[in-house]
Amino acid sequence: MEPTGRVSLGTIAREWGRIGVTGFGGPPAHILLLRRLCVERRRWLTPAEFEDGIAATNLLPGPASTQLAILTAWRLRGTPGALVGGVCFIAPGLALILALAVLFLAGDPPLWVLGAAAGAGAAVPAVAVQAATSLIPGSFTRAGRSRAARARWAGYALAGAGAAVLTGPWLVLVLIAAGLAEVAVRARGRRDMDGGPGRKARRSAALPLAAGLPALGGLAAVAWVAFKVGALSYGGGFVIIPLMRDDAVNRYHWMTDGQFLNAVALGQVTPGPVVQTVAVVGYAAAGIAGGLLAAAVAFAPSFLFVILGGRHFDRLRADRRVQDFLTGAGPAVIGAIAGSALPLAAALGYGWQWGVLAGALLWLVAARRGVVLALLAAGVAGVLATAAGLPPA
Repeated sequence: MEPTGRVSLGTIAREWGRIGVTGFGGPPAHILLLRRLCVERRRWLTPAEFEDGIAATNLLPGPASTQLAILTAWRLRGTPGALVGGVCFIAPGLALILALAVLFLAGDPPLWVLGAAAGAGAAVPAVAVQAATSLIPGSFTRAGRSRAARARWAGYALAGAGAAVLTGPWLVLVLIAAGLAEVAVRARGRRDMDGGPGRKARRSAALPLAAGLPALGGLAAVAWVAFKVGALSYGGGFVIIPLMRDDAVNRYHWMTDGQFLNAVALGQVTPGPVVQTVAVVGYAAAGIAGGLLAAAVAFAPSFLFVILGGRHFDRLRADRRVQDFLTGAGPAVIGAIAGSALPLAAALGYGWQWGVLAGALLWLVAARRGVVLALLAAGVAGVLATAAGLPPA
């Protein structure tokens, strides 16, 4: 992949900013809007080039749709295009989610805000279940048809689910271990088929294995939590929930469980990448400065991956060890996302919220309808519940 250098920075700022404002609905909506712009309307990229971009960014940790936005802008104007396009894509949603964080995390918010937050938060466990189930078919197919491969898939998924419930910030080690285990198994299988030990594999770049640093506090802790979200989260934006929850609620006590549910809901209903949820956590920890720092640290790896590695993405896609790693890490991510629904549901404090959760499960999982509408409807239900005198009224 090489940049073409044929589109002005002003055009990139305008078009990527427009997607940043209108991109409600998470990664599927972002991919659709970017394709309409770059392939169908402007014809800056061919369909094959765009599909290659999707495949390449799905191999990377961090928010894939954000990386796709940065990559498509990089293809048009190199590093300046990547910086301008990425910032314009991220900034509108970031500004909105920080404004909403100020409202929803205020010391004495209006009653309707409390109701809306409690209602939308009640639907979040259902969103986690839907996110996990939507990833299962592709991941299961990728594992292969052999009984052993499918057994390993199930084992990785169970390990991810257990880690999300029990291990908190150490979840990232489970995801990495699942990926490395699959690399080892498949490498051994290929050596056996070749009839010998084969060529010694190169050592991959060292992955940061520390999942939590007890000595960190204040803005350093915010930066570390955001770094895990931006550089170590495989499988899409929703895996940030189990990565962040234990740190935000239990380890550093920046938020209550209910406030964390609100943060996740805000990340879903605002435009732009879901990873902007981390800005709400940063705001809860250290105000606007914390929110901006969290966003900057979480998105910085995406810019670096594209700017420094964009020319090498074709080779990355062809590397069997990378593919094998993701074949193992993928089901662990799915299990982690599904497992995160349990502590999220356990955080619900009012009886009527369980009714909202049941309705959200039917809408999202059984009917397979949209997330944004489900959260908005759940928020309205919460406002009506408080108006009727139910808690938190």
